[in-house]
Amino acid sequence: MLDTELYEAKTLYPFQRESVDKILEEISSNGQDFNLLFQLPTGGGKTVIFSEIARKYIEDFKRKVLILTHRIELSVQTSKQLQAIQVNNKVINSEVKEIPDQDEYQCFIAMVETLNNRLNDNENFIEDIGLVIVDEAHYNSFRKIFQFYGDANILGVTATPLSSNKALPLNDNYNKLLVGESIASLIEGGYLADAESYTYDVNLHGLKIGSNGDFTVNSSDVVYGNYFMQEKLLFAYEEVAVGDKTLIFNSGIETSMRVEETFKKRGYKIRHLDSTFSDKDRKDVLKWFKETDDAILTSVGILTTGFDEPTVETIILNRATRSLTLYHQMIGRGSRRLPKKDKFKLIDLGNNVRRFGLWQDYLNWQDAFRFPDRFLESRLSEAEDLEFEVEYEFNRNVREAFGDTTLMDEFSIKDVYYECVDNGSKGKEAVELSMENHYEAIMKVAEDYFHGLELLEYLNDHIEHRLKHYTKCITKSTPNYLKYLKETYQRQLRQKLRANLEDE
Repeated sequence: MLDTELYEAKTLYPFQRESVDKILEEISSNGQDFNLLFQLPTGGGKTVIFSEIARKYIEDFKRKVLILTHRIELSVQTSKQLQAIQVNNKVINSEVKEIPDQDEYQCFIAMVETLNNRLNDNENFIEDIGLVIVDEAHYNSFRKIFQFYGDANILGVTATPLSSNKALPLNDNYNKLLVGESIASLIEGGYLADAESYTYDVNLHGLKIGSNGDFTVNSSDVVYGNYFMQEKLLFAYEEVAVGDKTLIFNSGIETSMRVEETFKKRGYKIRHLDSTFSDKDRKDVLKWFKETDDAILTSVGILTTGFDEPTVETIILNRATRSLTLYHQMIGRGSRRLPKKDKFKLIDLGNNVRRFGLWQDYLNWQDAFRFPDRFLESRLSEAEDLEFEVEYEFNRNVREAFGDTTLMDEFSIKDVYYECVDNGSKGKEAVELSMENHYEAIMKVAEDYFHGLELLEYLNDHIEHRLKHYTKCITKSTPNYLKYLKETYQRQLRQKLRANLEDE
């Protein structure tokens, strides 16, 4: 039994009560074969809302509820809130192998990987589930659970209704998106603190884009770990945030540890935290951060979800990201409002505000849900031609297949394009020279025509990356034109390979 004396039930705000009613009405009116996605900004009280939905669903529909999370801290937090509102629940962690007493519980909270293992052993591991609630629904790890609950409604809850994998859009699994209050309206209503944004221009040359579409950790460590970036970070902190309780987000562990070292030398109270810390060490660091007024916590990845420290006064993005979800998660850590805190500071050292817009800006989440590719492309290209600042990083499959990617690494279609134009040639020649470059790289290692086609398949992403650069050079970057260019490029490459390899 959880200690409910230390966890008082939270009273719902009017907008939260309205959200609960709307969600239950959608589920009731659309029947069992209906999955709903609900969007609400970080700090809007998603846990309070879906806990109340669970309580009312159990009461109204007389069936049980399963809540899925991806971190143990979120499971425990949810369990405490449910217990406080008199919902008898059980957390299914790695120690729970079976539930002989499941009739005693109305609600179950499970880590997705643990539950998946149990269900693969026994698909009736938990019975009579009418509603599955998915916290942080943008993570794709939850999809594997859905097959076991085809007869249940699924309610996904997220601050950013964009899938963590663009190849698996959320509209594949959810029939409808219900959008909650906007960040601006929550600020106006006094529910969230407002962000004062301070942006510093940084040179991101040297960053590389990985296969997941975001900047790689290794290249980020190189860019942000150098002396000049450390000095810029220190300057920004001292100009804006000295004495504030501050969270610094970094991409890599090496950078974060160097930040800790740099700030300690200046006499500031700072601790480093990353996912390699033991539970005890993590709790010790977070306790220190909570209890120290002007504490600085420099971290990597671990505090973007499931972390709630309302006294944070400044957020520093000491990294660049191409993920709108991560951008909102990081800033949201400072948005909790207190009686004496109606504002917090945001220091951006990754050109992120320029890339995505202000955190408070209106976003058309319905558009993001229905047309995620178009939505993301427009967000990333509106603010700046970011991909001109970064290099492409080949994934492991390409490096293994080609052995040496130097030939392709050293070719810049942007530079070649401008050389062609300066020499009075047609800019389109840059595409032909790029194709020749890829052809030479393939021919160096191809054993025969079919092996050449396999190597060409590995280069799909790199070809698209180059052609995006080209279309931006000629300011003609419509999706249809890019698609046409890519199809033509690959067809001509296949023809060149056939002409030279088919008889070998």
